Amino acid sequence: MEIQSYKDLRVWQAAMDLTVAVYEITNSLPISERFGLIAQLRRASISIPSNIAEGHGRSTRGEYLQHISIARGSTIEVEVQLLVAERLGFGDAETLAVARERCESICRMLTRLKRALRPQRNNRAL
Repeated sequence: MEIQSYKDLRVWQAAMDLTVAVYEITNSLPISERFGLIAQLRRASISIPSNIAEGHGRSTRGEYLQHISIARGSTIEVEVQLLVAERLGFGDAETLAVARERCESICRMLTRLKRALRPQRNNRAL
């Protein structure tokens, strides 16, 4: 399948699913976390599909790679924040674990996308 839009990328679709899951998770967190963990989780999660889309829309491969790196960093940020939520006893442990697994999957997908975007070097001896 040819990629016509960032919406065609499976990693973008997975990142959107994670973002929706994070919003659902944060709806169940204590209101006292409104300006803390809730805000951080939502901001970091929305950064993932946003950076994938923005990178796809950039004019150079280097810019695309940079945005993929940012998306990967945001994915790891979400994973850590979900671990913090679990350690604090917030949310359902199984739901948090599934969301963390999504983070790991997205990281792997971003790594593969990054490798695919890198120019292939010619390893022939001169």
